[in-house]
Amino acid sequence: MSATAESNKDRIFIFDTTLRDGEQSPGATMTLEEKLQVAETLDDMGVDIIEAGFPIASNGDFEAVVAVAKQVKRATVAGLARAISADIDRAGEAVRHAQRGRIHTFVSTSPIHLAHQMKKTEDEVIEIIARTVAQARNLIDDVEWSAMDATRTPLEFLKRCVETAIKAGATTINLPDTVGYAVPDEHENMFRTIITSVPGADKAIFSAHCHNDLGLAVANSLAAVRGGARQVECTINGLGERAGNAALEEVVMALRTRGDVMPYHTEIETTHLARASKIVSAAANFPVQYNKAIVGKNAFAHESGIHQDGMLKNAETYEIMTPASVGIKETTLVMGKHSGRAAFKDKLKELGYELGDNAFQEAFVRFKDLADRKKHVYDADIVALVDDEVGSVGDRIRLVDMQVVSKTGGVHKCDMTLSIDGVESAVSYEGTGSVDAIFNAIKAGVGQEPHLVLYAVDGVTGGTDAQASAHVRLEMNGRIVSGNAAEPDTLVASARAYLNAYNRLLIERGASAQGALAG
Repeated sequence: MSATAESNKDRIFIFDTTLRDGEQSPGATMTLEEKLQVAETLDDMGVDIIEAGFPIASNGDFEAVVAVAKQVKRATVAGLARAISADIDRAGEAVRHAQRGRIHTFVSTSPIHLAHQMKKTEDEVIEIIARTVAQARNLIDDVEWSAMDATRTPLEFLKRCVETAIKAGATTINLPDTVGYAVPDEHENMFRTIITSVPGADKAIFSAHCHNDLGLAVANSLAAVRGGARQVECTINGLGERAGNAALEEVVMALRTRGDVMPYHTEIETTHLARASKIVSAAANFPVQYNKAIVGKNAFAHESGIHQDGMLKNAETYEIMTPASVGIKETTLVMGKHSGRAAFKDKLKELGYELGDNAFQEAFVRFKDLADRKKHVYDADIVALVDDEVGSVGDRIRLVDMQVVSKTGGVHKCDMTLSIDGVESAVSYEGTGSVDAIFNAIKAGVGQEPHLVLYAVDGVTGGTDAQASAHVRLEMNGRIVSGNAAEPDTLVASARAYLNAYNRLLIERGASAQGALAG
């Protein structure tokens, strides 16, 4: 049913904060180009509001919000601002480039935040709300106000805060579960109580922003909707600080699948969900867990004999939604070493990719190389190949050549040639195993030793010739970054993933490649 056929009270607005709250996940920093690709994907799929960043945080964040604001054609673009005059002015300057802009300002309201973080009284917070919301409203018509840590705020004080924000001109009121503390019943009751008792509440749209510390972010978001919220703030893949945010794909598909008990609708084109998940995973270098609802690798996989029997007889026996409804289709085998550029470009378009000429040529060369080395090239192989290629564009340290010698119970040695800012350098190193030798060689070559937080390898598809997808997470000087790479050779994939992560450390620090992390 179309939005025009339903009353406004049944419409749920989707506010995506992947580019702001999602990027605050340790190691999830995106480049400007990646942010623009994610923003375009969100806009295409029908997201109502895209929170593009925190403009006062850095010049890079400001420029990213401006770029997204200029690019987005349909969605409202929001910039986050603390309840500080300079923040609000900076956010207003960033989003003024959008066809529809929003300033999203927030202040803490809970006793623990007021006592230990704000060091303000309740009356002082009320004055701050009135002043800063009015300032934002003087800059733009669309103003969202958030009560940080709303779920641990006494209801009577929360009512005062909300009433003040609405009187000052806020058009959206967000009551976030900032620390993931709420449970569904009390969350629903909080929204219902505020909406039914605060004067002027009918003049604003109420919003839920839930964190997943107790694994209840989606459940609490849906409870808030039952309590009267008509905007849900979420992220692709549930990306976000600590345990993450409510996952957009889960919220949207829950509303769509269980319309019998939740008579609400969104404007999201759900067939874009799988593609959005892959794009965000690649951009943020955060792999999606296999059993992730809706978009995980196993979301539509059935191994149990009883389940398989039921699926063969009628898919509805064990699937409450179709893979096609979220943009997932069965793997195909139509590409191979004889496929040409036109067929490859058509396949990329089918998989949701549109690459520039240079990126396409590089991807095609890697595809032909993969097809020469691998018996069958699956859709998943191509997705991994392209995501890997996009993720390594602009890398200043690259793997040129590598030879690893391993001996059971003996020495493991890696001879490696790296290109550092265009200059080749050879290095040899030993380790307790092949991967240890490879990582030691890289550290010797670049002259620094970041801490290895995580190393994992997975097969993209089945078979002994499957591409290996390697994931590496590094920490250095308080910064955590992730790197991914896909190769038929597991050891090469591991080396390239480590280098991909290291290159991200270079991007974040803006340092020279050789000894970039010193100090």
